[in-house]
Amino acid sequence: MTLDNIARQVAAFYEAHPYPPPVDDLEAYGRSWDDARRRADAHLFYPAEPYRDDRTVLVAGCGTSQAAHYAVRWPHARVVGIDVSDGSLDFAEGLKRKHGLANLELRNLPIERAAELGESFDHIVCTGVLHHLPDPDLGLRALREVLAPEGALHLMVYAPYGRAGVYMLQDYCRRLGVRATAPEIDALLASLKALPTDHPLAGLLRHAPDFADRAGVADALLNPQDRAYSVPQLFELLKSADLTFGRWVRQAPYLPWCGGLAAMPHHARLAALPPQDHYAAIELFRGTMVRHAMIAWRNGVAVPVVDFDGDEWPRYRPIRLPETRVIRERLPHGAAAVAVNRNHTFTDLYLPIDAAQLRWLEAVDGDQTVAQIAGGRDAARAFFEQLWRWDQIVINASLS
Repeated sequence: MTLDNIARQVAAFYEAHPYPPPVDDLEAYGRSWDDARRRADAHLFYPAEPYRDDRTVLVAGCGTSQAAHYAVRWPHARVVGIDVSDGSLDFAEGLKRKHGLANLELRNLPIERAAELGESFDHIVCTGVLHHLPDPDLGLRALREVLAPEGALHLMVYAPYGRAGVYMLQDYCRRLGVRATAPEIDALLASLKALPTDHPLAGLLRHAPDFADRAGVADALLNPQDRAYSVPQLFELLKSADLTFGRWVRQAPYLPWCGGLAAMPHHARLAALPPQDHYAAIELFRGTMVRHAMIAWRNGVAVPVVDFDGDEWPRYRPIRLPETRVIRERLPHGAAAVAVNRNHTFTDLYLPIDAAQLRWLEAVDGDQTVAQIAGGRDAARAFFEQLWRWDQIVINASLS
């Protein structure tokens, strides 16, 4: 098929199956975003800049509600959502009217034509979309062209190994000629109940929200266009779009210093590899990553980095991530607590901490510096670097 035919099929698919399933109320979501959570989110993407809540945001492939969520999350920002599905945009317009989202603009526009917006954006969000485009390279280059010089791109694409079962069932559906109609989706849902318990898809069926309803099953198994990117393929995709990797949104699963990888015999070999190579090796070793979410910047821009090997770390202001928790029950021997991030899906990613470290962690309030909390000792440097690697904190490195 030509690229135009694929694009038309994808647009028609989402007209028939708006995704994610529409929501009709954002009140609870809005209450969950207080100033502390916004600060943590801002410094995840912009660690070296003073806090701002008025950036321009493009949500590329916004679906039924993602742009509206961003408009609620950042009430002082200007949010633009683009999508190719009129049905999805109609749902988003309903949310805009219901919640009085004057800071939200919605357009029916393909990602590949983002330049027609006639402006650049401080923050671009493209999650779960690029892998459905007929030409993802073209789409990503189009987003790069509307990314402001110092702007951050939040990108999420499918990963291949953890989705092996999905691609097996996609091929199964193609061979049987299963179509994306309500009766056939219902028959597919009923058929999946007979799937062997050790099938590669079985774990996702038990835990992934994508399989909870018709729209999710259709999006996962019957989408007319779907591809995945391994870590090396993802870095090639960034290179082709003249973009630079910044960091993983949740980085602990990719790092040899975190979880069970830190104690295994191959740890030193992994840690000695260049970052791209150890990311690729760890993806293969972990084996079940279903997506890659990362932050990218335009080539030629000084990518902001958090550096605990330099001289500035005592002045860093650590900020707790809202999804982190401190567990005080059923602890490993010698631990005063265990720090976990609820967004991690790998069960080895828990961080035992001693009593002194627990006091330091509990003192993190977003205002105090590392030096104010724990002094300038090497033990403080090592611990706060550990918290940052394990996605317990983000860093305000703006020194303002």
